[in-house]
Amino acid sequence: MTEPVLSLQDACLSLEGNAGPVDILHSITLEVPRGQAVGLVGPSGSGKSSLLMLMGGLERATRGRVFALGRDLTTMDEDALARLRRDHFGVVFQSFHLIPTMTALENVATPLELAGRRDAFDRAMAELEQVGLAHRAGHYPTQLSGGEQQRVALARASAPRPDILLADEPTGNLDATNGTAIIDLLFGLRDRHGATLVLVTHAEELAARCDRVIRLRDGRIADPEARRAAR
Repeated sequence: MTEPVLSLQDACLSLEGNAGPVDILHSITLEVPRGQAVGLVGPSGSGKSSLLMLMGGLERATRGRVFALGRDLTTMDEDALARLRRDHFGVVFQSFHLIPTMTALENVATPLELAGRRDAFDRAMAELEQVGLAHRAGHYPTQLSGGEQQRVALARASAPRPDILLADEPTGNLDATNGTAIIDLLFGLRDRHGATLVLVTHAEELAARCDRVIRLRDGRIADPEARRAAR
């Protein structure tokens, strides 16, 4: 049997609040096979984004274990986690997180340069072409629309050819037209590079495009059947 790309075993997450620890996720167990597109849905505060952060090693499980590409994220130090994310993950956030003092081309090229790629700018330009923004390569984020900024963020996430794409409400700050375009691009990047895609969304029509939907409620998987790694 093929080893899952992502695997969580009774993973829990607690964060410190003003009145003490707050339990965010409770005993999450699930597996995600290579190439699958998974939608994480549920009401606000259900733990969707926190679960995404656990999968990417951006939050550390309080209890249980989290594996990505066969590596146990719960035992890795911050430097090792950063290298794993750099080499194998692409992350797209709702608020873009572009570097304001860099052009679109420089934003996309930066993670490639950090990874030691000699062709960083050539590949970055190729990715901007894939998202229809080659003509905006020299523009800064403040000179781009919200939809264009999110396309730059997608190009940056896909440029290293990640094994895993994580997207947290990637259309949340966009209008319907731009949101549809971004989703088409996101699934296109997944298909072109063969990446595993996990995305957080409130949009049922977006979740319906995924191979599998995991519904969360109060920090738990609402449907036990969703734990299965069926394709």
